[in-house]
Amino acid sequence: MEILIKPIVTEKMTIQGEKLNRYGFVVDRNANKIEIKAAVEEIYGVKVLDVNTINYHGKRKSRFTKAGLLSGRTNHFKKAIVTLASEDKIDFYSNI
Repeated sequence: MEILIKPIVTEKMTIQGEKLNRYGFVVDRNANKIEIKAAVEEIYGVKVLDVNTINYHGKRKSRFTKAGLLSGRTNHFKKAIVTLASEDKIDFYSNI
């Protein structure tokens, strides 16, 4: 089972990474904090101090088109905010 789906690279998360040493990931919806901590430590080789998780419910969306009203929803997802030890860093841009 793949725990970490993708890192969150936004302006807000970049600022938190620089100032507070926190990094965000979109994770599997069934993963718990212990599994997330183990996955981050294994993949990035860092020491994780704290894991906070947030469950997002997909929003309903609708739009008008020539064919009429189309409705649906965005996907549900789970986000994890990981706090690292002060000497550790994660560089998402090294592979570019």
